[in-house]
Amino acid sequence: MYSFADNTLILASNNQGKIKEFNSLFEFAALPIQVIAQGQLGIIDAIEDGLSFVENALIKARHAAKASGHAALADDSGLCVPILGGAPGIYSARFGGEHGNDALNNQTLLEKLKPHRNGQPIPAMFVCVLALVRHAEDPLPLICQGIWQGEILEEIRGEGGFGYDPLFWLPELGKASAELEKLEKNKISHRGIAMAQFRAAMLAG
Repeated sequence: MYSFADNTLILASNNQGKIKEFNSLFEFAALPIQVIAQGQLGIIDAIEDGLSFVENALIKARHAAKASGHAALADDSGLCVPILGGAPGIYSARFGGEHGNDALNNQTLLEKLKPHRNGQPIPAMFVCVLALVRHAEDPLPLICQGIWQGEILEEIRGEGGFGYDPLFWLPELGKASAELEKLEKNKISHRGIAMAQFRAAMLAG
């Protein structure tokens, strides 16, 4: 088992939508771990100046571990659209110029895709990287990655989820991510896939 001291894990996020989703995922995983969101300890967000999801996840995890003295788990995730060169990518949360403004981010994405609309589907993928460090200078972090393939709609659909969920179309289900039930999404999403890898690592050995 990939263990750490006192089985307490700091979730390195202050994003309420992400925290809510992780709480559900941890409940589903049924791991013997106490998870505390960093905001409960007064830990502010790290400065994400990496150039990849992996780099940013590690920056956030090490920041939370250093501030708390506990093991920390960070998620860096976003939407990648190949026709836009992988954008919004690591800048997904601030694609529209204002961090965390989902409506503006979605509007910006739709505007940038207008010249590429030719009646064909526009492929995209949600990416999630989880980084677990047992302490701030852990030389062997656990890295888990999930990729969820889909397409980008021409207008928003659904009331659930957060971020780009209302624009992320799943043709095999005939639904947008924002139309999925919580349990259904947890089983198939990028974050759910990464969390399944995390759970397996926690229970192995």
